[in-house]
Amino acid sequence: MTRRRKTRRTPLIAAALVGLLAAGCNARSPETTGSIGRQGAASQTEVDALAERYTANPNDLGTAMRYAQVLRATEQRAQATAVLQQAALRNPRNTAVLGAYGKSLVEVGRFQEAQEVLQNAHSPAQPDWRILSAQGSAAAQLGDHASAQGFYQAALKIRPNEPAVLSNLGLSYALSKQLDQAESTLRQAADQPGADARVRANLALVLGLKGRFPEAEAQLRRDMAPGEAEANIAALRSLVAQPNRWKAIEAADKAASRKTAHPNG
Repeated sequence: MTRRRKTRRTPLIAAALVGLLAAGCNARSPETTGSIGRQGAASQTEVDALAERYTANPNDLGTAMRYAQVLRATEQRAQATAVLQQAALRNPRNTAVLGAYGKSLVEVGRFQEAQEVLQNAHSPAQPDWRILSAQGSAAAQLGDHASAQGFYQAALKIRPNEPAVLSNLGLSYALSKQLDQAESTLRQAADQPGADARVRANLALVLGLKGRFPEAEAQLRRDMAPGEAEANIAALRSLVAQPNRWKAIEAADKAASRKTAHPNG
């Protein structure tokens, strides 16, 4: 069965390093990585109407949440975060609001603030796997991979075999140089029915880091044209050959996270 190929695709290094890690928040699985969520494409008319309603009555929580949702859906993440911040200030004990606000902070790269908000968005007695995953994403972007892995593992206890969380966990292992664990975790992620091209790109990255470029290219060819896969493998070979490759990988991760969180610049 031939997979549909998109004409515009993020390069392997950017897509794989960010993968499903927070800041950018994967478009395939927003509930996992911290986006507010979408209910179909929002038109400018809807955005304007909600802006008017919100301005008239910012205390209306339903309007505020929907307004933030359509702002996020139209790539206005900073504005969505501002709306959710006000909603959280007005509803400091509402865990749904805190969860949405904390995840939006992850999206815009405010990871330390996100950690502080997300820890109050659920309780040990009633943990939320989506919040745990977002907490892991924030920790990973702050370089605390041990904590990130703990959050991802806790999320997987509630939501076993969730490919997005497994992929986050695998990437965290990769960035902490635990390549064997990264490969086995990402293979498990790629085997899940809900796994997408980005999960397979993450696996290809780890295979490349282990020097197994033919296997990495085979993974990429499942979703890319041959020339595109070859170009990405060439970029990966170049990265792996660098003497300071781990610093380069971390820099690419952060740069790609910023780009995904702010896709329009």
